[in-house]
Amino acid sequence: MDSNLFPEGVSRCGLPKFMIWMTLVTLVLLWGVYAAVQIFMYGIGVTGLDNYFGFGLWITFDLAVIALGAGAFFTGFLKYILKIDQLKNIINLAVILGFLCYSGAMLILTMDIGQPIRAWFGYWHPNVHSMLTEVIFCITCYCAVLLIEFIPLILEQKQLNKIPFVHYFAHHLHVNMALFAGIGTFLSTFHQGSLGGMYGVMFGRPYAFREGFFIWPWTFFLFILSAIGSGPVFTVLVCTLIEKMTGKKLVEYKVKALMGKIAGTMLCVYMFFKIIDTWAWAVGYLPSVGLTFEQMFYGNVYGQWLLWTELVLCGIVPAVMLITPSIRNNPTLLYTAAILDCIGISINRYVFTVQTIAIPVMPFDNWEVYAPNWAEWATSIMICAYAALVISLCYRYLPVFPQEIKLNKKS
Repeated sequence: MDSNLFPEGVSRCGLPKFMIWMTLVTLVLLWGVYAAVQIFMYGIGVTGLDNYFGFGLWITFDLAVIALGAGAFFTGFLKYILKIDQLKNIINLAVILGFLCYSGAMLILTMDIGQPIRAWFGYWHPNVHSMLTEVIFCITCYCAVLLIEFIPLILEQKQLNKIPFVHYFAHHLHVNMALFAGIGTFLSTFHQGSLGGMYGVMFGRPYAFREGFFIWPWTFFLFILSAIGSGPVFTVLVCTLIEKMTGKKLVEYKVKALMGKIAGTMLCVYMFFKIIDTWAWAVGYLPSVGLTFEQMFYGNVYGQWLLWTELVLCGIVPAVMLITPSIRNNPTLLYTAAILDCIGISINRYVFTVQTIAIPVMPFDNWEVYAPNWAEWATSIMICAYAALVISLCYRYLPVFPQEIKLNKKS
């Protein structure tokens, strides 16, 4: 039995039940691995991507999980830099999720670049005029920082922590965690912004192009704000999902409500500037280049319903819900607002990635419709399965939730 590997003072399900769960998740993972092997062997021609759509589901998935993974750097900033002590009860999960989101995004990119054996070109032969160069280096460095933040939690595993060297090494990493949190905040802020800035400087793509502040288009700042307005509640949702699946209370509800309040405040700031940006784009920029607002949309696939869903149903509504104490203190309403928030940010990344490319920009162009095929879905779901495996192992064997013993004694 592996019960002697569990965190001190907690209980876990039996090994057979755990192995059944891990087997099911592993089968999903292997389906994605099979798709990845096909892509590596035969190229991205086996996917739904083509010469028109070089960006598709993978980049949408990457940008969405990177935004939702922002709970790691923002929660770390609030906990270690601003000293909001309550967040110590959820910071471990935020770090794990951040590491999984960023490492998963990098795994997906090995397929999207088409020739993974040349992945090192971006480091050795950087295009110093491209925002993506800054993104490459920042994502890589921040992933390394997240790994450093993750290591102390691994070393606190009950049996490992009995080794004196491991115990003291983990302790000293904890002591200096504020330094890594600061570095992580700097790196993540700039690459979140540069991902948005990449779209904002595409002057040949009217859906995405924006004017800006000095050298930065407005999308640079909007991507940062949207990430920190959604990342904290994504952490809350994952925590709640783990609680529902395990039947354990892991984090006090007031901590979740605090995360909701923080996310709601930042979401309000984001929505204020996002609405101004959308209005200025529709009535200022588009007419200046001979286009109309209606020309940016087509049929149901690229209809205006996406924009209004993003701005109203999944933007203004969750923002108001999260900053209203009576709503935020109701678990069902908090989780509903969090889900809407995360969906809204995902829609934003989708339209900037796919709709931007689909819009005809030349007189001989037509609207193009992109549909991801099984290989893209399988590899994207593979990352979710990878995350589920790691989270399951962490929950079972690592002291992820400091409040777990106290909360379950009460219940």
